[in-house]
Amino acid sequence: MTNIIYIFMGMNTWRVLLFPFALLYGGITTLRNVFFDGGLLPIHKIQTPSIGVGNLSVGGTGKSVVVDYLISNFKNQFRIAVLSRGYGRVVKGVFVADENSTAASIGDEPYQFFSKHREIKVVVAEKRLLGLRKIEQAQPEVDLLILDDVMQHRFVQPTALVLTTTYTEPYSSDFVLPMGNLRESRAGAQRADVILVTKCPDDLTEQQMKDFREGLNVRPNQNVFFSKINYATSIQNKGTQIKLNTLKTPFTLITGIADPAPLEAYLRSLQLDFVHLSFPDHHRFTPSDIKQIKSTQNSGVILTTEKDFTRLYLLLQDENLFYLPIEMGFFTPAREREFKDVLKKQLALD
Repeated sequence: MTNIIYIFMGMNTWRVLLFPFALLYGGITTLRNVFFDGGLLPIHKIQTPSIGVGNLSVGGTGKSVVVDYLISNFKNQFRIAVLSRGYGRVVKGVFVADENSTAASIGDEPYQFFSKHREIKVVVAEKRLLGLRKIEQAQPEVDLLILDDVMQHRFVQPTALVLTTTYTEPYSSDFVLPMGNLRESRAGAQRADVILVTKCPDDLTEQQMKDFREGLNVRPNQNVFFSKINYATSIQNKGTQIKLNTLKTPFTLITGIADPAPLEAYLRSLQLDFVHLSFPDHHRFTPSDIKQIKSTQNSGVILTTEKDFTRLYLLLQDENLFYLPIEMGFFTPAREREFKDVLKKQLALD
């Protein structure tokens, strides 16, 4: 009850007025979970060792960075396939990424994974079970499957489930839609094997980690890890790299992601001079947007995210368009090894 009072106190008045609708939505999602837990709705347990990555909120918890981390760290040991919804693509159905794929045909994140890791398989499907069957039929050599944004897609059950939540906006301090940002109640976190706290401040202390973990009310067998964003020291495009600290002239920052605040704060901390044009997550850039970007650019560098780069490059065709690579990092090598070991043990891959 105390947590709920704190949640109410931290919300805008108009959101509090949506409480009755949140109760209705929360009741529906809870009933759905009861049906799954009771066997009234079927759950397909994936036979291939698999890691599911998901969250309880509507977005912005860094799932894509986590998936990219898993690919980068496991692809030399295992033959990986990634299964994703392909959010934002203009076509529907089940598709296997190939040399003809674009962000429009398979979605932003899947195209980013495929472009960056050509040695893996990437499959997109709104219905994960159909995508899973496609992988099982066409890619029998896959020995590790990574499922992107799978928390609420309970018709399939991965071997290990990683729940992401940000340090600044944890699910434990939120409420269900439309009053809050949760797609289901906080009780859904109990299904996770690993809770990964993302976007932590660089100076996070052990005591802060302990306090945060206690606030999550995790089960004894749930593992909690804390991660941060590591930014590259150089920006790059298809053929050029530029050191960030050499950007002395003003530039334009373009973002089409759920939470651009950490990136903007990082660039401000370097005392860089830029204008930020922020667009919604998975934004489809229009001719009007491109005109605005070019008018703001003034012949200087345009900096964007790796996810946005592929779409903007096709529209701008500008050699001054760059992106800043990022990756997930841990606070100590020991914590990172523990994170990997926990997953391998869960998957029985050792």
